[in-house]
Amino acid sequence: MRGRVCLIGVGLLVLAGCAEEADTPQPVGPAPKVVRLPASAAGGACRLLEYPAVEEAIGTRFEVAAASRHGRTDTCVLRGEAEARPELALSVTPTTADAAIFTDEVVPSGGKTVKGLGKAAYRSTTAPAKSAGSAIEVGWLTGNGRLVSLRFTFPAGQEQAEADALAPKMIDLAKKIDASSL
Repeated sequence: MRGRVCLIGVGLLVLAGCAEEADTPQPVGPAPKVVRLPASAAGGACRLLEYPAVEEAIGTRFEVAAASRHGRTDTCVLRGEAEARPELALSVTPTTADAAIFTDEVVPSGGKTVKGLGKAAYRSTTAPAKSAGSAIEVGWLTGNGRLVSLRFTFPAGQEQAEADALAPKMIDLAKKIDASSL
């Protein structure tokens, strides 16, 4: 009996030694490289956006892009890697509307006319909501029959003055998007 107890004790010691070795991190080679795909790799409306161009235009860096299609509308959302806001959303929908219909039916209440963008365009800012900060939206009717909306939403706590201040940069980005192969 005594031999069995010694044998069990020796076995437990060996296992305990193995457990210590297993807990010690073992080098497995070089760390894997993180490959960041361009925003356009998400497809859809994301083909019209690239991270460096967006950052240069509006001063905000994004790392994640997601595209979607609902009916005939293509969308793209850009976000940071860790946080949901700020967020940049782009949507593109084919239309038969003309500038008069766009102005009457699409421009939101309080929207301000933007000159030099598509056939007709507006910009609109909104006050902060409970879960998000203020937002700036630039919408326009392209020369080739598309309704386009570009919307930047700030993190919670950002006031409407922030959106108003960003408006000229968003309009410049919208003009670059409009000039691309939209």
